[in-house]
Amino acid sequence: MRTIAPKPLRAAIAGTGFIGAVHAQAVRVAGGTVVGVAASTPERSRAAAQRMGVERAYDSAEALVEDAAVDIVHICTPNHLHEDLAQRALKAGKHVICEKPLAIDADGAQRLADLAADAPAVTAVPFAYRYYPTVHEARHRLASGQSGAVHLIHGTYLQDWLLGSQDDNWRVDADLGGLSRAFADIGSHWCDLAEFVTGHRLTRLSARTTIAVPERLRSDGREAFERGNDFGVLRRVSTEDAVVVQFETDRGALGSAVISQISAGRKNRLWLEVDAGAEALAFDQEDAESLWLGRRDQSAIIRRDPATLSAPAARLAVVPAGHPQGYQDCFNLFVADVFAAIGTGTRPDGLPSFADGLRAARITDAVLTSAGEERWVDVAPAEVPS
Repeated sequence: MRTIAPKPLRAAIAGTGFIGAVHAQAVRVAGGTVVGVAASTPERSRAAAQRMGVERAYDSAEALVEDAAVDIVHICTPNHLHEDLAQRALKAGKHVICEKPLAIDADGAQRLADLAADAPAVTAVPFAYRYYPTVHEARHRLASGQSGAVHLIHGTYLQDWLLGSQDDNWRVDADLGGLSRAFADIGSHWCDLAEFVTGHRLTRLSARTTIAVPERLRSDGREAFERGNDFGVLRRVSTEDAVVVQFETDRGALGSAVISQISAGRKNRLWLEVDAGAEALAFDQEDAESLWLGRRDQSAIIRRDPATLSAPAARLAVVPAGHPQGYQDCFNLFVADVFAAIGTGTRPDGLPSFADGLRAARITDAVLTSAGEERWVDVAPAEVPS
């Protein structure tokens, strides 16, 4: 009997900036086909389609998410569009990958998580830093008990692309990006990674925020990480440049994190250290080929070598040891897991869901409340129908 190979999944991408291109590459590596893209205008859609080697340019993101010729929708637009587009896509029967934040507030994220729980579709949020093999190695050591009980969880996520008043992006505008900027954008990644690696959940926190650059030269259409210039009109800024958070977890650990988009010279310094009873583990995204292991009598470096990593970590080591594996590789693995979940009906371990996106929104909400009211705040649970 002849076996008919399944047709490649047909993906369409709403939003064609830096991250949209990352999604497109990952779709192709996973064996899918990018059938179309949509940008902010029909003209920009056509230009993006040509640049990305995609046949169809949609006149609008709304047309893209409802097209019967699309199996899976990737939402990479400014944040204020996420909820509506994801709802439209799910109601049209599409699988959905939606960039974080899932919505511009926790209530919107809750609505999406509830809708996803009732839908037959696969949904996911790109917390792609989970897909570094060294992250899974740390998670395995902690889950197995060999590291001992976790006492402290601490680290930073530092960038510098919004360092000066000439630096601007749609994320700075609260109407487009939401009331939180630095924390919702990158602090959410740090917290997701901390919870994923340790198995702990943040239950209570105290946060302070700062707006170090109170006015910025407005520049509509500037891409993320694009260096600013001296042209534009000054506008007041209401979203934070940096956050300092201390927290407690459900299993008795303490923690802290510094989140910043104004730390000169730091391009993407995501650092997570977990101090447990028998050993400490430290992951640095800018040096992700190595996991630092500290013990009282010695320290060591665990290399990303599929021959020596634990099985969960080795699954993600897609190139031989000594050949660097980076951010795009992580994104490729994330999208491949989404495609596997669609094909098999079973979610691979660690695939981040809309419930994880809701979790990030609840933590962000607690950070804003704590900073605004200058008090400790409980993190509301991310309740999703089973």
